[in-house]
Amino acid sequence: MIDLVPTGTHAAPSTARNRQPILDVLRPRLPPVARVLEVASGAGEHAMFVAEALPGVTWQPTDRDGEALVSIAAWRAASGLVNIAAPLRLDAADPASWPAGPFEAVVCINMIHISPWAATQGLMAGAARVLTPGGRLILYGPYLEAGVDTAAGNLSFNESLKSRDPAWGLRDLADVTALAAAHGLTFAERIAMPANNLMVLFEKG
Repeated sequence: MIDLVPTGTHAAPSTARNRQPILDVLRPRLPPVARVLEVASGAGEHAMFVAEALPGVTWQPTDRDGEALVSIAAWRAASGLVNIAAPLRLDAADPASWPAGPFEAVVCINMIHISPWAATQGLMAGAARVLTPGGRLILYGPYLEAGVDTAAGNLSFNESLKSRDPAWGLRDLADVTALAAAHGLTFAERIAMPANNLMVLFEKG
């Protein structure tokens, strides 16, 4: 494990807090040998952490942002891990930017609420296209849910997101689930995570 932030990379305090709980969910739910596409990898810290912990998993990081791609490449170089692929530019809403696959899993961490709805629509369509039969789309982040009280922190976060961009904001999990179903991705699991986040899993039929 790299203890210091390598030159050219970015690091987020939230990643240091959530990476182990995310890994604990991924470990028993990914095949021992698998190709995983991460959509919106950000700085690349999750890619390094998971790839180091799961050597049988080949992790394909992506992002639409040039600075993020530079950071991912720097983390990859510093780690020396052979099971992290070179980062690719991927815009979730642009079908032409998606790699062909196939992948046993598509992972997307903290993107859906910090992007327009078109990105979620593209995520579902793209995942349905590149996943193997039985493959899983795995999402992490905060959601709104009918019949479930939304934490005050999430409500404040939602207002903050909308003030930055009216197209952003926490999504209703029912809307996300319905969109997934329209693309042949069946709801499989809802897992409560620390800090009022969820991991939500869908399976391709």
